[in-house]
Amino acid sequence: RAEERRAMSPVVASTSSLASSIQTPPLSFRRRLAGRTPSSRDVPPRERSLPRRTRPPRRRDPVAVRASGGSHQALSRATAVAVGHHPPPKHVFTPTTVIAGVFSAFPIVALFLRRKELLEKRNARAANDSGATGGSDASSMTAPRPIAPPRGVGSIGSRLPGATHDTCVYLDYNATTPIFPEVAAAMEPFLWEHFGNPSSGHAFAAPCRDAVAKARGQVATMLGCHPDEVVFTSCGSESDNHAIASAVDLFVEQKRGKIGSYVPHVVSTAVEHPAILEYLAANAKANVLTYDLVPVDEEGLVDPKAVAAKVTSNTCLVSVMHANNETGAIQPVADCARLAREKNRDVLIHTDAAQSCGKIPVKVNDLGVDMCTVVGHKIGAPKGVAALYVASGAPFSKLLHGGGQEAGRRAGTENVLHIVGLGAACELVEREKDVLPSHMSAMRDELLRRLELGLGDDDGSGVRVNGPIDDAERLPNTLSVGIKGVSASQLLDVLKDDVAASAGAACHSGEAAASVSAVLRAMATPEEYAIGTLRLSVGRHTCPADVENGAASVVDAARAQREEIAALPEGERPWWCVRKAVGLVD
Repeated sequence: RAEERRAMSPVVASTSSLASSIQTPPLSFRRRLAGRTPSSRDVPPRERSLPRRTRPPRRRDPVAVRASGGSHQALSRATAVAVGHHPPPKHVFTPTTVIAGVFSAFPIVALFLRRKELLEKRNARAANDSGATGGSDASSMTAPRPIAPPRGVGSIGSRLPGATHDTCVYLDYNATTPIFPEVAAAMEPFLWEHFGNPSSGHAFAAPCRDAVAKARGQVATMLGCHPDEVVFTSCGSESDNHAIASAVDLFVEQKRGKIGSYVPHVVSTAVEHPAILEYLAANAKANVLTYDLVPVDEEGLVDPKAVAAKVTSNTCLVSVMHANNETGAIQPVADCARLAREKNRDVLIHTDAAQSCGKIPVKVNDLGVDMCTVVGHKIGAPKGVAALYVASGAPFSKLLHGGGQEAGRRAGTENVLHIVGLGAACELVEREKDVLPSHMSAMRDELLRRLELGLGDDDGSGVRVNGPIDDAERLPNTLSVGIKGVSASQLLDVLKDDVAASAGAACHSGEAAASVSAVLRAMATPEEYAIGTLRLSVGRHTCPADVENGAASVVDAARAQREEIAALPEGERPWWCVRKAVGLVD
């Protein structure tokens, strides 16, 4: 023990000197404190100015534990003060700590919920990187991979989501199609992530420039042409106007300075889209051109020989619609082109394929055309975008002057978002060309069967199909059906919340005039059927339930209208006043 004391003596000495350095209150102060309740006044002046704090419980120093006696207890206390020893903190869960913990976990939870999106972006970047190193397509280097739609939503015959689809049957695909889910997925990155101007040279422009090039290639693949022969426009009307203007301008340029009467002449048909007919009428009125319209037969088809017969030495363009939007009649464009060139080898051929794309094959070489119109919102792309095929060497007149976009052929910054949608829609058309027409044909035929069953009367005369008898000469999705004894426009007014369709005639209640469509007049459709003609068109997302519900609604509304009209005096029946107004009878 003597040895232990000698070994501890340096530590005790140093620690004792440290303990003695700690000041204690004076003796007089301690005497005054005896027998009194402590208060703030009892604290010495020097200590009263210092902030008070509660010290944690002291632990005995391990070195002092081995000693004994009061001096060692003092040593333990002094050592604790000298080394600043404190007990480990206690973990106390209070409302504040709990709330702080919850809020601090929010970023982790958000990251967990977005893990699928982040993984998809990572995979898209990896695919782009692999395409940049091993792929031959330049557009794959920066163009993002389309996001796949939910399972089942994008399949043929699946109903699209939306409250309106649950209450109203859509049978108006020839007017416009919904944006197909795959197309919307391809467009999505260009809504906010890729917004650059394709003409710029920085990183934001590269994905947009590559996306436009990719879309041009997708349209070219559907048409069977070279990408450089595709010009993006804003709509089908612009494409049609471009085609006529280009042919007229070329003719005027070629005949300039020559002696003789050279007025540009255009041949078209009586069932063309107003984008053709109105442009011809306006320019003829301005003495820019002359034109002839070839009539159609009762099935709505044009005779190629009749078209060729109208071609003269001044004819610069023959424009024949590929498929009619009302009756679905498919025109013999290839035969018209061949016979027209036999009579005038310099004539240009244009076709408006807005309605045929996505329903039947549209290959420009098979059709023998120099220009072809494609419209986005007829094939599952958004409205406001179209394209015009212009064969290599064919003319193209600029209607818009400005920048050098579209290889200097059409000024204006490219509508990248919509162009991407058009390209994706054309790719979808090419992918489903062997399946989709069969689905649409089945839906159309079932729709007709139900209408004939409910409204055909005993002899079948209550319903008449307008257009070609041969299915091969009619679009697989289009049904122009005349219902005897009803007014189609009034019928659709009743059905507007249940069935979306179009009428072949417009009749306003209370008026003595009505307008039968020019197509039905050109076909000499019997008036009692023309007034009751509905244009019903199915599409990619028409399902059997739509056909069943739509047909039932039309049948019920038509029967009710027949009963109301049958109760009226003969002179007040809607079709009598219409018959005189349109001049079909005396």
